[in-house]
Amino acid sequence: MTTEEKPTVIIPLSIADESSSQWQPIVGTETKDVIERSQLPKEAGEAIVDSAVSILSRCINPMNQQSDPNTGLVVGYVQSGKTLSFTTVMALAQDNGFGLAIVIAGISKALLDQSTNRLRKDLDIDNIEGFSCWSIFTNPTNTDSFRRAIQTDFEERCDPEVPAVESPMVLITVMKNHQHLANLVDLLRVLDLDDIPTLIIDDEADQASLNIQVNRNEVSSTYARIRELRQAIPNHTFLQYTATPQAPLLINIIDSLSPEFVEILEPGEHYVGGHKFFHDESSLVETIPQDEVINDHGDPFFEPPQSLLRALRIFVVGVTAGLIQGRSKTNPNRSMLVHPSRTTALHENFRQSLEWIFEDWRGLVKLPEGDSDRTDFIDDFQEAYDNLHKTAQNLPSFDEIISYLPRAIRKIRIEEVNSRQESGTPIISWSASYGWILVGGQAMDRGFTVEGLTVTYMSRGPGMMNVDTIQQRGRFFGYKRPYLGYCRVFLEPGVEMAFREYVTHEEEMRLQLQNWRSTNRPLSEWKRAFILSPKLRLCRRNVIQSSITRGNYANRWFIPTIVLGAGYVVETNRELVEGILKDLTFETDQGNPNREPAQTHKVKQDLSLVEIVEKLLIPLVFSSVRDTSEMTGVLLQLSHALENNEDEQCAVYLMSHNFQRVRSVDSNGKISNLFQGEFPVDPIEIRGTIYPGDRKIHKPDEVTIQIHSLDLIQDKVKIAKNVPVIAIWIPKRMEMSWATQVQSV
Repeated sequence: MTTEEKPTVIIPLSIADESSSQWQPIVGTETKDVIERSQLPKEAGEAIVDSAVSILSRCINPMNQQSDPNTGLVVGYVQSGKTLSFTTVMALAQDNGFGLAIVIAGISKALLDQSTNRLRKDLDIDNIEGFSCWSIFTNPTNTDSFRRAIQTDFEERCDPEVPAVESPMVLITVMKNHQHLANLVDLLRVLDLDDIPTLIIDDEADQASLNIQVNRNEVSSTYARIRELRQAIPNHTFLQYTATPQAPLLINIIDSLSPEFVEILEPGEHYVGGHKFFHDESSLVETIPQDEVINDHGDPFFEPPQSLLRALRIFVVGVTAGLIQGRSKTNPNRSMLVHPSRTTALHENFRQSLEWIFEDWRGLVKLPEGDSDRTDFIDDFQEAYDNLHKTAQNLPSFDEIISYLPRAIRKIRIEEVNSRQESGTPIISWSASYGWILVGGQAMDRGFTVEGLTVTYMSRGPGMMNVDTIQQRGRFFGYKRPYLGYCRVFLEPGVEMAFREYVTHEEEMRLQLQNWRSTNRPLSEWKRAFILSPKLRLCRRNVIQSSITRGNYANRWFIPTIVLGAGYVVETNRELVEGILKDLTFETDQGNPNREPAQTHKVKQDLSLVEIVEKLLIPLVFSSVRDTSEMTGVLLQLSHALENNEDEQCAVYLMSHNFQRVRSVDSNGKISNLFQGEFPVDPIEIRGTIYPGDRKIHKPDEVTIQIHSLDLIQDKVKIAKNVPVIAIWIPKRMEMSWATQVQSV
């Protein structure tokens, strides 16, 4: 296994003792009812409530009207239950005196309707018995009717004579669209919100909300409306929910949408994510041959790819097995997702091809036994059955499958899901059929739920290789453990590679954020450092101002470029070095007895790498943004190595301990050459026989730190004395690709 295939944990800089909570929410009736209606096992329900309490405790205190608005980031996995999380948080807010909740849900009507209907169900909003705890509005506008209705609800909520169980909390769901958001802003501006603590939920927060015009010094329309929305509400928390937080983490930390705190959601025990598919159960993933991949600009096909036919047969066998076992609440649907391209023309082509295939199959399955065409047809399904039999539990016999196959084929519906139709993206009525095949592209990416998804056929390529975009295509993740053996994922080679690489990146990022959560420090101080394959990009570039630095130190040195900066930088590093040196006993390193004083060093071996990282390398300060970013990558590599082996050792060299080295720097403090070269230089056949040069002064397979103390000159004038400079050598075995970002305000 390569180093890039294993997650790592960045070493926390400090651990705070006190809680990061602003206040302590009370779990009331509405929260308990939401969990009871979810019908989760007891421990799973308790975990959801504990998470909601942790999240809401870091939001504004509803009892303190002077609380400053704040922004939080809540990170889950794709298809892991983020909606239930923020529904529970809203219910908890209802129990604790919040008066308004706004859910920004979906960039299309279909997604908005999906989210709104889910909230109605989970919050039991349409139950007409007794007093309703919720008053819901969808895409409201600044009209007399909306103003009167909402203001009346606020008055009811604020009236001390009204029992809490009888006062409704206003819930607004709004499409993530600049016009709908503008309508909502107009409405909110004329309402009295001074005493209304508010919770704003931005679902899929990395999509459409961020400023895509930031690098043009302009403001995109949806981003502008979200800012106006926040400005219209005096007392609120803005919670960003997403499974792909890269973009919110990388936007400028002074942006109003840059999160101040982070919470990490843990999925339930039946959740299956990227690690299961791409590391543990590789037999569930198949690669679509490159010659069967149809690109976005390809001509329509008339002969379906063999890999598509294989995927269809596996799906149909699974549907047949499900029908034999009996449709029920625990087995309501089996679905297949066909994601061929981003162009709707190819969606239509694939849908028509699927219709023809099923029409052909309906005819073949009716042929008499012994017919050669029917025999070939059955043999093809035998192959699909054998494939599923390796992983699926309780699979009926092949004879049972074949006898029920005609009915199963009739009970599968094929639907094209995109905006090509005049009525817009269709809403799937899942109860109308047991088996579904959905053909589409972007409309089925982010936020779209496919019920009972077992087989995915994604011949679309990886595009720009943005990891957040690729991960959001993972509709095949979810709570599938009870029927995981029936699942198969067919992927274009580049997408399969991207998913495998993403798993390592995602797990490492979540662990870093979990550790940072425990430090009780603002998220703005977190070092933006990620394990990332050099083939991938973190996110789209149009929302990021500060540049991303890529690197991988393997059998090479990290050397700072700027060695002379502000006085406090030099003094801080000098104190660090002196603090390390006073506790260590050094010996003269071995070498040619004819070495000069500048070529003789002191060394301390067998040091704990953990201690050197914590006491010396983490606190080091750099004057250059580039050096800081590179050093962050170095720390990420070392932390990764320590996660694998906490007993890693290192060596520290005091370079030229009996000779004061002098180096030149330019007007920016940039050094021209830190390292002493080989000696002698000429003739070539004896070069380096007395001294091999500073670059070769390191242990063969351990991290090595060189500490240089330099007098610096500029234009032949000495401008600084005893300036400490640290160089770090990382062995090949610690190789790991990373991406970092350092922001300057």
